[in-house]
Amino acid sequence: MVPDVLRRALDQTSGASSDFDLNPGTVLPEGRKLRAAAVLVAVQDWGAGPRLILTKRSSHLIHHPGQIAFPGGKVEAHDANPSAAAMREAQEEIGLMPSQVQVLGALPSHETVTGFLVTPVLAFVEGVFDPVPEQGEVDEVFSVPLEFVINPANFRVEARLWRGDWRRYYTVPYGPYYIWGATARILRGLAERVSA
Repeated sequence: MVPDVLRRALDQTSGASSDFDLNPGTVLPEGRKLRAAAVLVAVQDWGAGPRLILTKRSSHLIHHPGQIAFPGGKVEAHDANPSAAAMREAQEEIGLMPSQVQVLGALPSHETVTGFLVTPVLAFVEGVFDPVPEQGEVDEVFSVPLEFVINPANFRVEARLWRGDWRRYYTVPYGPYYIWGATARILRGLAERVSA
């Protein structure tokens, strides 16, 4: 059964987010072209409460090696919409069949420092799901308690030097997993919506 907190998240209104939210002095180039992408913010109830499904990207990848991420990627020309793209990517990356996914709706878009405009697709996974990580792209599929990542108190703001400037960003570490960047910012937006 879909947790009420997910439906409540979709009932709230909020604007788009960005990797630059905590860096108000950043001047983004006008007329920049953002590439469309979508991620699946997938929740499953494994009996001990709802859990959010995440991946650890392969350490051999050129872009974002070893980072924690939602299943997802670029919206391709043959994708009907961002939800279709997110489900296609989830099937490719972690073996999640579309027949098991109940799409609940889209969260506000998120602009990344790498030039993507990401649509987070909130979904509930039904039935038994045994992940199959895509070799070469995904090192691990794991889950974290939904309750943990929707609690604003579990988020921290950290900073690192990026292209000569200090850039601040959200993190929401869980056990051995350092969740940061766009993934943490999207989760922070979800936490703000359910705690509103």
